[in-house]
Formats: sequence, C-alpha cells, structure tokens
Amino acid sequence: MLDVAEVIQEFMDEEDEEKLTKEEYILQFIRAFDANERALEPFKEFRKDLRKNYIENGWLSKDEVWAAVKAYRFMKRDVDFDQLTNIYNKLSMKIGA
Repeated sequence: MLDVAEVIQEFMDEEDEEKLTKEEYILQFIRAFDANERALEPFKEFRKDLRKNYIENGWLSKDEVWAAVKAYRFMKRDVDFDQLTNIYNKLSMKIGA
C-alpha cells in the first residue's frame, strides 16, 4: 500500500535543505497528490464495475445503487439523519420538489 508520508518525504529529500518557496511546496503537494490518484485508479475502476455488475444483473436498479452508496457514506460519516430529513423536507417545501 502506498504510504503518503514516504512519498512526501521522497519529494522533500529531492529539494535542498533550505526553506522551500510556496511554489515548491505546491509542486511537492501536486506530485504526492498525483501519485495517490494514480494508485487509487484501479480501485475506482473496481467500484465502477461493481455498480455496473449489480445493475446489469438486475439485482439493483441504478437508483438503488445510488441510494445504497449514499446511505453507506452517511453512516460512515455519522450523519444525523433526523437533521438531514428536516432540512430536506424544508427545502423541498420551499422549492416545490
């Protein structure tokens, strides 16, 4: 597994010991961020294929997959569902949805 701290240190080791400029910190950040994005790409494809597989096999509809992912993310973030529901209801009444 990619250790972000190691990647950052690798880029920092390439620089001189003196204080880096803002632009150099930005460049280091972008390099580390890009390395992370590339490492995650296979997992993004897996999620896409997983969703597609469940929809194509008729096990879940596109809306059900979307709702399941949202529910998972809400649970993971410990979202207050009652508060979310109250806000949603108020918004839907105001905009007529």
